[in-house]
Amino acid sequence: MKNRTAIKIATSIVLLTAGFALTSRTVVAQTKVQGVIDGRSGPTMSLKTVNSPPDTTVLLTDSTEVGEVEGVFKGRTKQMPMTALIPGLPVQVSGTMNDQNQIVADSVKFKGSDLKAAMDAQAGLQPTMQKVAANTAQIEQTEAQVAAQQAALQAQQAQLTEEQQKIAANKASIAAANKRFGELGEYNILGETTVYFANGKIIVDPQYQTQIVTLSQQAKGITAYIIQVQGYASAVGSAALNQKLSSERANAVTAVLEQQGGIPLTNMLAPGAMGTSSQIDSDKTTEGQAENRRVVVRILQNKGISGT
Repeated sequence: MKNRTAIKIATSIVLLTAGFALTSRTVVAQTKVQGVIDGRSGPTMSLKTVNSPPDTTVLLTDSTEVGEVEGVFKGRTKQMPMTALIPGLPVQVSGTMNDQNQIVADSVKFKGSDLKAAMDAQAGLQPTMQKVAANTAQIEQTEAQVAAQQAALQAQQAQLTEEQQKIAANKASIAAANKRFGELGEYNILGETTVYFANGKIIVDPQYQTQIVTLSQQAKGITAYIIQVQGYASAVGSAALNQKLSSERANAVTAVLEQQGGIPLTNMLAPGAMGTSSQIDSDKTTEGQAENRRVVVRILQNKGISGT
């Protein structure tokens, strides 16, 4: 009888101890948030969300799983590279909060249709800051010409009105460009190099590999840098072929940045296939075609980081 009582007491103690151990474990709560990527700075990205708080910072790590949901019921997930996380892309993030009130992402998921829409939107944002500055200078020059003509050429009022309409259109274009840059997050361009390709070719010439590695070393000295890669093609051949060439050229340069330059994917935007958009020279000449077969690589830094 005494032995049975002792056994019951011992069993109770073991069960209580096990229960206490289970309830004493620290439970790390999973956080899920949906939003639109509005900026990338190094390994972090910011989200615009409809919930409170409206701005959320997500920390990307080497173990973060990036996937595109597939199927009618979104039951399958296709693994994607981290470079697919571009500004303007709606995503669902799952992870845990760290001490800096950041979500350390375990997974980031998005729909393929949303990625295409974001990349198409990025393709429409090609007026660079240099072009915006050039347009501003052109506007100032035109306004000065208009002011001089108004004093001496009253008979040409119709022509002056047309010039003023052009000025207004340029101002609207600049305002729209600035708005689109704001949607992607405002960046300073801190370094740039251009890689040229032979007609129909996608192999990076060794001389440009050296330039890419040099730019990579420059980028590593910049806080929270992002590398932007945009590929272009000349207008020779079909539009589909040129789009494919611009994509493959951008991917080839991205591979050099990663493999030879040591740039992690967390610090790169998805390679942009710009096709025949933003031609910088006439495709009617051999020289002009050579200028248009290019990939532009830029070092970007969010103005919020630089304080400008």
